[in-house]
Parts: sequence; structure tokens; C-alpha cells
Amino acid sequence: MISSSEYGSHSWELLVTVDHQHEEVQKEFLLRVTGDLHIGGVMLKLVEQIKIPQDWSDYALWWEQKKCWLLKTHWTLDKCGVQADAKLFFTTQHKMLRLRLPNMKTVRLKVSFSSMVFKAVSDICKILNIRRSEELSLLKQSEDVLKKKKKKDKNSKEPLTEDIINLCNSPVTSGLSGSPGLYSKTMTPIYDPVNGTLASSTITWFSDSPLTEQNCSILAFSHPNCSPETLAEMYQPRTLADKAKLNAGWLDSSRSLMEQGILEDDQLLLRFKYYTFFDLNPKYDAVRINQIYEQARWAILLEEIDCTEEEMLIFAALQAYHVSKLSLSSEAQDFTCESEVDEVEAALSNLEVTLEGGNASNILEDITDIPKLADNLRLVRPRKLSLKTIKPYWFVFKDTSVSYFKNQESAQGEPIEKLNLKGCEVVPDVNVAAKKFGIKLLIPVADGMNEVYLRCEDENQYARWMAACVLASKGKTMADSSYHPEVHKILSFLKMKNWTMSPQAVSDTESIDMKPECFVSLRYTKKYKSKQLAARILEAHQNVSHMSLVEAKLRFIQAWQSLPEFGLSYYIVRFKGSKKDDVLGVSYNRLIRIDIATGDPITTWRFSNMKQWNVNWEIRQVAIEFDQNVSIAFMCLSADCKIIHEYIGGYIFLSTRSKDQNETLDEDLFHKLTGGQE
Repeated sequence: MISSSEYGSHSWELLVTVDHQHEEVQKEFLLRVTGDLHIGGVMLKLVEQIKIPQDWSDYALWWEQKKCWLLKTHWTLDKCGVQADAKLFFTTQHKMLRLRLPNMKTVRLKVSFSSMVFKAVSDICKILNIRRSEELSLLKQSEDVLKKKKKKDKNSKEPLTEDIINLCNSPVTSGLSGSPGLYSKTMTPIYDPVNGTLASSTITWFSDSPLTEQNCSILAFSHPNCSPETLAEMYQPRTLADKAKLNAGWLDSSRSLMEQGILEDDQLLLRFKYYTFFDLNPKYDAVRINQIYEQARWAILLEEIDCTEEEMLIFAALQAYHVSKLSLSSEAQDFTCESEVDEVEAALSNLEVTLEGGNASNILEDITDIPKLADNLRLVRPRKLSLKTIKPYWFVFKDTSVSYFKNQESAQGEPIEKLNLKGCEVVPDVNVAAKKFGIKLLIPVADGMNEVYLRCEDENQYARWMAACVLASKGKTMADSSYHPEVHKILSFLKMKNWTMSPQAVSDTESIDMKPECFVSLRYTKKYKSKQLAARILEAHQNVSHMSLVEAKLRFIQAWQSLPEFGLSYYIVRFKGSKKDDVLGVSYNRLIRIDIATGDPITTWRFSNMKQWNVNWEIRQVAIEFDQNVSIAFMCLSADCKIIHEYIGGYIFLSTRSKDQNETLDEDLFHKLTGGQE
């Protein structure tokens, strides 16, 4: 008999499939291994057995049954739990992926399928020259969108060939010597801050970059809109439940692409997930600004976010202006005067959305002298069984509260009512053409939201009171340094809405070759004839025609940020103790419970009042505790609860950023806040 030691009683056979392109060489190999052999040793044995002279440095072992990478090469097979029944796959870590960008262009590039998605997105953004990669993530398209696409492809007689920007020569990884794109760690200005063109000093960089000058132009500039027919064929959410489907496919940032079932050459969407656009700067961010602008533009055209007719025309005017500006791109070079650069940089201060409680140095309050507002306003209270009542009162705004009195003389006594606006929802109710300047306040009370309207006399009064209400809802007073910029932002937006038709504009409708249906959502193309739309867009265009190309994009983004629904991502949830489904809106600073049938907000909870949150992974329930012994718990029905958990942690992580930091992020902190312990 052969002794057990000679036969190798502790050894066993391990089947490994190798992913290589050599047809004449077998792909399946049986290795005789022991449990104390480390992963690096397995790979060494395998490469020796394959006998193909090539660079294997990007290869790693993928465990198919467990859906995980075996990347810790010093771990033994026993420690990893690998036994004889395991099926291992020896494959490249970097594979081709197609990414649909916010401007609807598709790029094809090599991406790490073994890194966590957070790291993979960071590497992708370096190639595409997009700073602040933490604001973006990868999204899998919802089934409804894909169904509509398949239906469209069936109906179309000619096969659709998509124009793909191929960046496959660039290995996107910190481990390989790939090109960094145009990513400037030294903060050397890359773009002209007025027209977004490449600064002449940086054009020579393109010799080593996969992002050629032409490709960079595709990413940094807007291109003519799609036709109304194409727009009609795209998926447009009709209800809150439809909008919830759009946000169901976010990938888990703490797991790799391969672990989430993504295959080589699959298509994903690269999108801005977190609506806190930090430190936007035209000198470095031409691609980033353009992609944010494009994401906003498509959200408006496809009615993923609601806006009024007046606002839609402003957005259309800014878009139409882009198209006419692009057709005169040779003239764009003449717009580089210093005063315009200063205006653009001044406009940037209005575009930063920071999470309250994020940076104490921003709250420059003088406790001894907090400003107050006092004015005659009209109060509107909707009645359930009768017409709404409109009465004039003397209003006083102090700290974060509004008090109102019968008249100015009685303001020394007790108010009729005092409204605390901390945590309330503030919604503009404005029609500039009709001289209507209203502020809708939804104030949290024990059984829901108390609805109150304030009516102002003119733009200036509205801007002061609206800015005060917005700050108060965040727990800030008018002494905060952001009050005056907020007033200025509101006034500039109202100014864009306030237009009159000039005789020149009428003649322009004939001279400009404009397809107005390309600049508004389908609702308005059905409502108006083409000539009517063109005339109205040109009316609105009078107020934006002086802007430089980059400033027009920044104004578009700013106007988008002013919409009541801006930054809300919707999910269908079931709250603990409730018998019906609700919609949960997740924003950069709050959570909103919304009635799924009416779309009305029921309750708002602000992140600044949040003490802690956790997830019961067994029953997939998110539980959150707030100040004043308020606690909520819900299960997510339209997506995995991990997505909402990551949203909350992600926004809190982004609130820790400051301009003093360099651009390196605390990746470990992000994963602590968003990863979860499943």
C-alpha cells in the first residue's frame, strides 16, 4: 500500500478557468493544492501551468459561487474558505465598460471591476477631467427605460448606431501607468473661465492623454438638442412612483462592479448622485459644469423635475442661447474681458449648496445684533370647506420665527400668531408677468403640515422675505453670511423672468433658424404652436443675451437649484405602523414624507436634527432618531434599503468638505458612513 503521506492526504484538486485570448491553449486547469497554500501561490502555480508568456499583473481570482474577488494574496485557501467544490475564474481586473454621460454621449473605457465603485468612479472622473468625483456615481437603467428603448428599436426601420467615444487605450487605475487625463492636481487653470475653451497652455497635454482635444470639446460643450420625435421616444416619468423607479438602480459604492453583476461591455449611466456641487470653478471645471448643466437640462426636458411655464421659458432661452452661441463659436474667443470673468466668479458663490451643520466657520452670526424684517404683507390661509381668506397684517421676522399683528401700532403687544419656520418647507409661488409674489410655507405640526401663504407687494420685498424664510427653514437667521447672497440670487432669477417683447425680437424669430420644440418639454409643444413658442422663447432671451457661454450655463444650474423639487430623489417606502405606502424624498439637507396620491408633503425631517440612523439588515428596515425624541422607521419598497442608507451617509460625508482641504478625500470615512454591516 502507498502511505497517506506519499499520496498527499491533505491535498485536493482545484478547478480554475482562465480568461485568455489564445484559442489553441486550454482554458480549464486542475491544480493540486493544500488548504495552507496562499492565493498568491495559487496564481503562481496557475501561470506556470498555463505556459503563455504574457503580462499577468492585472489578473486576479474571481470566486463565482460567492461572487467575490480573492484579492488578499497573502490569505490561505483555508482562511478564504475555498474548498474543492469552488469554481475560480482567473480574469483581468480591468475590463471595458460603456458609460452614458449626463450629456447623453457614450464613452467606452477600461474600468476596474475589482475596486469598490467609489474608487472606480474616482478613476473614471480623472480620465474625463471631472473634479469632485464623490458627487457622482454609477446607475443601472430601470427596466421601464430599457423596455421603452427595446420597443423603439423594434419600431425603427433603420438600426440605430450610437456614436461612442472610445477611450479604451487608457487603463483607469492608480496601479497601472495610465494617463491622468487633464486632471490638474497643481490647480493650473485648464479652461478659459468665460467660454469654456481649453487654455492655450494646456493644449500640449493632449499628446499623452486619451482625452483628445476633440473628445474634450464633446464633453465640455453643449451640442444641438435632439428632435421632438426623439424626445417623445425617451422615458418620461408621469407620477411620483415613476420618478422613484429612476433612482432604484444606483450601484453600491462599497462593492465592486463584478460583485454587483456588471459584465464586460455593459452600459451604465454616470450621473451626479449628490446635489451638492462644491467649489465649482470655470477655470478647472468646464467638463464638470457642462455635465451638471446637461443633467439639469435633460431632467427639465423629460419632466423629471416640475417647473412652471415661466421657468420653462427661461430654461429654453438659456438653451437656445447656447445653440446660437455655439454656431458663432469663433466669436466666443472674443469674450475674455476681465469684468466678465469677475462676474462669473461672483456668480459661483451662489451655486454652492452646503449642508447645514457642515462647517461652523461659515456661520458668522453676531449674537448681539440679529437683523429683523418688518413689513405689511398679506396672509392667505386655505380653508377646506370655503374659499381661502386673504387679509393684510403687520409681519415681523426675527430669528427663525415670523409673528404677525393686526397693524404696526399693535406690534409692541402679543402677536396674533407666531410661526416657527425651523424645519418647514419653503416653496416659491411666483408669476412675474402677473405681478404675483407669494411664499408658500409648509410648517410641521403634530398631525402633518400647516399650510400658510405670504403675499408680497414687489420683487424686492419678496426677495428679502423669501431669503429669510429659506435660511430660517435651515435653522439660520438673517445674520448668517449667506443671507445677502441669497437675496441677490432670488432677485437675479426674478430679473430673468421679467421680460418684454422688443420689436427686434419679433424680427429675430424670422432670422434665427430655431426649432423651439427642442428646448421645452412635450407638455408645452402640445400646448403651443411652433411660432408662438419661438416668440415666447425670444422674449425670455432678451434677459440672457448678454451672458457669456459659461455664465449662461451657471445661470441655468442656478435656476435649476431654485426649483422647489431640486435635489429630491424619490423612493416608495412603508413607514412602521402605517397601512399604506408613501413616497420618501431624500435631499441634501432633509427627508420628506410625501403622500403618494396627492404629492403633498406630510412631514419633513432635517439632517441637522438627526442624532443617529441604523439599518436592521435582516428585515431591511431603516431607523432614524432625531432631536426631541422623534424617531422614524421604514422599509424601502422601490429599491434596496442600502441605497437610502448610502444617500444619508453620503450627504453627511459631503458636508465635511471644506475649501481648506486638498482634493484628497477620506475614503475610509465615506465607507464607514455609507457601507453598513450586512
